[in-house]
Amino acid sequence: MTAEYLSQRAEQHARLLASPDEDYMNEEQLEFFKGYLLDLKQRTMLHIDELKQQLSSPPELSDEVDRAQYEEESRLSLRIMDRERKLLPKIDQALTRIARREFGYCLETGEPIGLARLFIRPVSEYCADVKLLHEGAEKHFYDE
Repeated sequence: MTAEYLSQRAEQHARLLASPDEDYMNEEQLEFFKGYLLDLKQRTMLHIDELKQQLSSPPELSDEVDRAQYEEESRLSLRIMDRERKLLPKIDQALTRIARREFGYCLETGEPIGLARLFIRPVSEYCADVKLLHEGAEKHFYDE
């Protein structure tokens, strides 16, 4: 990403954040997030392909330390690839919500998720309060 692209993105963020509350998820915001998600999907798929290529052609390593380091890096790459693979359906679901004009609203309460949260995690399905409740319930379930 170029500095100019990042600067334009920051200006667009600031402009969208300055929108009045009654303009929440207007056409400009929906188009912004659609482009953002499509870009994220493309970058994620490219990164997965890069990781697959790296893993499919391991280097010749005769030193045990180098081999151990390569194996650890491979494990890390596999974890990253798995996380990114799980992100792709979430991106598709968010794009579907945009098409239905349901994007940006909590699936449980129907309340706005908020632009600031969506900028950080554009695949968010829940507002921060509901997400905290879900995480608390998960923690309680695993602690028992």
